[in-house]
Amino acid sequence: MSQESKEIQELSTEILKSYEKKSIINPEKLFEQPDRTAVNDILDKLVKIIFPAFFREKEYRFYNINTRLNVLIEDVYYNLNKQIPIALRQNMDNDKKTDEEICAESKKITSEFLSRIPKVRDLVETDVQASFDGDPAAFNTNEIILCYPGLRAIAISRLAHELFLLGVPLIPRMWTEYAHSRTGIDIHPGASIGKYFCIDHGTGIVIGETTIIGDYVKVYQGVTIGALSTRGGQSLKGTKRHPTIEDRVTIYAGASILGGETVIGHDTVIGSNAFITASVGPNEKVSMCCDTPKV
Repeated sequence: MSQESKEIQELSTEILKSYEKKSIINPEKLFEQPDRTAVNDILDKLVKIIFPAFFREKEYRFYNINTRLNVLIEDVYYNLNKQIPIALRQNMDNDKKTDEEICAESKKITSEFLSRIPKVRDLVETDVQASFDGDPAAFNTNEIILCYPGLRAIAISRLAHELFLLGVPLIPRMWTEYAHSRTGIDIHPGASIGKYFCIDHGTGIVIGETTIIGDYVKVYQGVTIGALSTRGGQSLKGTKRHPTIEDRVTIYAGASILGGETVIGHDTVIGSNAFITASVGPNEKVSMCCDTPKV
């Protein structure tokens, strides 16, 4: 054995010893976490189902949309039923369930999730229209679908939200974090978002887990819809920590709206860089001028 090989073996032995310690970064078993590559591949195929003919396969080509859809759905169904059972095991409430029970639950969830695709597509169509109607720079709706990161983040969040509602851990967040890494837009899958939602430009937007957003809302870059404080950590789990944004609200760049009790009333405009921790009534205009909030 060469000196280099011996050194590598010694390093490997030392690292393996560290695996034996009780640690949150040391898995007890291999393959007990969802596979990120597989989960992202499922998402890629779901996006192709949402937007038929806009995103093509690299490996093969279909000329019949029915055949293409059947193959995509079969692939998604098969692979979700491999990843969802792994995710369900993350929930301690499932500890006493048998593998057969977990697999049966996974199949039920997968079928229900896929049955909601038409509903998701209807909502995404309103988002495309909202983005086009609100942006004079858009050439057509095809440009919105092919180019706009805001639309991509919204579409993925709507898919993730449905799986989140069905009680699947991890995978919905993996999807939205994948979108976050690609678009700079961070939407928690727990956030509830109404129809005709428009994200303009998009970079740096954060929308928290318990946010409720109504219809016809428009949000610009750098906006945070977040928690007022997370010092309570896990003790805050399950509480309403993020704002409610009512219908037809516009939130301009850099604004921060915080707190679970904060409600932004319908038809209100929030100006750039506003910092809001209390409710604002309907039909108001909030702006920041010379570091002094003006309502």
